[in-house]
Amino acid sequence: MKFPPPKKLIIASRESRLAMWQAEHVREKLSVLYPQCSIEILGMTTRGDRILDRTLSKVGGKGLFVKELEVAIAERRADLAVHSLKDVPMQLPDGFRLAGVLEREDPRDAFVSNDYDSLAALPAGAVVGTSSLRRQSLIAARYPHLEIRPLRGNLDTRLGRLDKGEYAAIILAAAGLKRLGMTQRIRMFLAPEDSLPAPGQGAMAIEIAADRDDLAEWLAPLDHTASALAARAERTVSRNFGGSCQIPLAAHATLDGGTMRLRAMIATPDGTRVAQADLSGPADAPEALGDRIAEALRAQDAQAILDACNSDSAADD
Repeated sequence: MKFPPPKKLIIASRESRLAMWQAEHVREKLSVLYPQCSIEILGMTTRGDRILDRTLSKVGGKGLFVKELEVAIAERRADLAVHSLKDVPMQLPDGFRLAGVLEREDPRDAFVSNDYDSLAALPAGAVVGTSSLRRQSLIAARYPHLEIRPLRGNLDTRLGRLDKGEYAAIILAAAGLKRLGMTQRIRMFLAPEDSLPAPGQGAMAIEIAADRDDLAEWLAPLDHTASALAARAERTVSRNFGGSCQIPLAAHATLDGGTMRLRAMIATPDGTRVAQADLSGPADAPEALGDRIAEALRAQDAQAILDACNSDSAADD
């Protein structure tokens, strides 16, 4: 190693139960690598955690969950931050970089309900909760008889609102439920063919200051090559369309040896207009594949869909 092993590290994390689980997971892995290192977790509440009465697309997007953590890194109150990769903006601010993507958990969406086994079993007018325009679009396209309402908050908050009877069902990321030992709450996993995941869904990422080459070296063993390659392809698709959570966009990559398969979709929130593509290419050129699939979506008039999404967003402001 170019740098001597670390003596102390501070991990910045949101204070939700899931976020703290993720930070603890990284701490455990680092403790194995560097047993003499003292590793602390700095819990923080982000603006995204505080604003729960509006959807992310209305209040500033994904960056709401990472800004305060980045400030802690910039002020050297923390060395690194652990994020759910799907919450990380496609373009990081100057002075920051991703130091690694950990091995991905289950990327699928999960159907959670106390009374029904699937979306298909829900009666007309049943209320489904989701915080995601992507999920809203996919549900609206296949089940137009259902009522979709926004659902914000951490995992426990969302489950609590379901248990109070505010929703007949909610759609969550399977990874979070699995990580917190709540797999039994899942009534059905939604196959990617039916509910294509968000870019980076199920993966955790580590962010550091761009000038911390020492940290980059120490954290390198945590980077999972296949997960990182898939994430780079998926995030390239999103970056091509502005990387905004105001757009129902999905992208999911899988690897088979040296080949990567990438599926992507962009749609209007009501699900009436959809562009989708499915391409394969060399696994070691993920950005090129992401750019190719973005072009395939544009050939299906994705720009008109994007313009419609932006028009709807402006009308709601």
